[in-house]
Amino acid sequence: MKPLDPGPFFDVLADRGTGTLVHLSRPLDIATDATDAADARTTYDIEVLAGLVAEAAGWLAGLGVGPGDRVAVIKPNHWDYVLLACAAARLGAVPALISGRLPAETQQVLLKRLEATVLVTTSDTLAAAREAETDLTAFVRRTLVLDGPAPGAVDLADVRGHRPPPPVRRPDGVPLAIMHTSGTTGVPKLVSHTATTLIRRIAAAEARRWPVVSSRRDDTVAQATSYAHGRGLAWTLSVFWLAPREVVILDRFEPQHVEPVLRAHPPTALEATPSAFVRWQSLAAAPDNPFRDVRLFINTFDAIHPPTVRTFLAATRRRLPLWVQVWGQSETGPLTFRCLTRRSVRASGQRHPTTRDLGRPVPGKARLRVVDPETLQPVRRGRPGLVLARTRALCAGYVGEPERLRAKSADGWFATGDLGVMTPSGRLLLLDREVDTVPGGSCVELEDVIHDRLPDVVEAVVLGRASGLPLPVLVTRDGTVDRAAWRRAVADLPPLGEPALLPADQLPLTATGKVRRQELRDRFLDGAPPHGTGRWT
Repeated sequence: MKPLDPGPFFDVLADRGTGTLVHLSRPLDIATDATDAADARTTYDIEVLAGLVAEAAGWLAGLGVGPGDRVAVIKPNHWDYVLLACAAARLGAVPALISGRLPAETQQVLLKRLEATVLVTTSDTLAAAREAETDLTAFVRRTLVLDGPAPGAVDLADVRGHRPPPPVRRPDGVPLAIMHTSGTTGVPKLVSHTATTLIRRIAAAEARRWPVVSSRRDDTVAQATSYAHGRGLAWTLSVFWLAPREVVILDRFEPQHVEPVLRAHPPTALEATPSAFVRWQSLAAAPDNPFRDVRLFINTFDAIHPPTVRTFLAATRRRLPLWVQVWGQSETGPLTFRCLTRRSVRASGQRHPTTRDLGRPVPGKARLRVVDPETLQPVRRGRPGLVLARTRALCAGYVGEPERLRAKSADGWFATGDLGVMTPSGRLLLLDREVDTVPGGSCVELEDVIHDRLPDVVEAVVLGRASGLPLPVLVTRDGTVDRAAWRRAVADLPPLGEPALLPADQLPLTATGKVRRQELRDRFLDGAPPHGTGRWT
């Protein structure tokens, strides 16, 4: 078995004597036996985690899961998404992780594409789907419910204690795991990865002990993400292989939920989604903040606003803290990275914030080129175009949509769907998703400028349209906007429509905290067509 094979992964760690302790922000959903006080635990060592994964593999085996079967998981966000993926992989099955935050009708579409043998879920997830007139159990052969009886499902109590078979070896080129994309512009795509792409090309590369940017043995590493996405599994394999002293798992992003956990276990390395960092800015701004010992910040999934980076780099007492911004996609893994320091994000009054500069391609792992979206011919450096990527970590395909990957690939290059500019020095400047573009500009750049100049703005989303001015949609701290301050902030920007205000609890977000722009378009633009074609989504 390879050291990073998810099936026996925790067994291998236990055999190595890995002493990492894991602290959870709440108990796991797969430990829900009300008669067992240990199920309320929020601290685990590696040996107990290895036993829990093997036990979960026994549950699945008791349901008839075997090599090659697909096991769908839909539940509230938590790290046991990853543990269930390891349990399925242990049987030679293929875990398919689907966020419980997706609308029920979207979950239904994805389950139909999967044709899974088993669905692992919770009674609340099934009930919420039924309220939306969707029966998730109808799209799989059997359904396992983790938290009690539910109509049409098997109770976890009925399969507890089933002895798991030995771990199954699998060829590198067959599907290992299935995850979905964020779905900011529509129904997410189901991305299939193999051991070659996910393990050898992504996780194994991160499991090397790189200077400064890797976990150290004395680190307390914290993570806040959507564990249904591919990052959760790849991160687990790479970070735990490096055996930090402690790992802190955060399942939600609300400040009041994470603060006690971070104070009890102050992190020295912290990875989170951009939306999590945004929500924690008020914590970071406090003198006695829980980020004072962080040496390394990492954000994935999306670029982040410069004021947020400044806030956290100012919050730590470390003399030279580092912020690593990684850009990539579910289909490709990491494509670029950039290291930010206090100096590099210092406010300068310029219109172009630094975080749209995504840095250079990951050395030896990815190549990028910018092409004309119509002809797919390369454009000169300094000119905008569609970003193509070449990487050996490219996924094996989209489940249920075999033609889609072919349509986005040509001559070994994959169309990311993002527009950008390659600078003369070889750095990538991000502009927009192709479907969200505005002629001669960049919505995401405008959003960064608005955040930089109006500190009360929590979220700014600029929506382009084929006819009419781009519409800014704002979420502010108090639900209002000072119109005079707004006019000053946008005076040197391209013309924008009058801003629309939206309460924070009505902002549609993906599981990773990205804004569902299409939902905002439907709400505020009444179906007005965008400038982009949407061909590359």
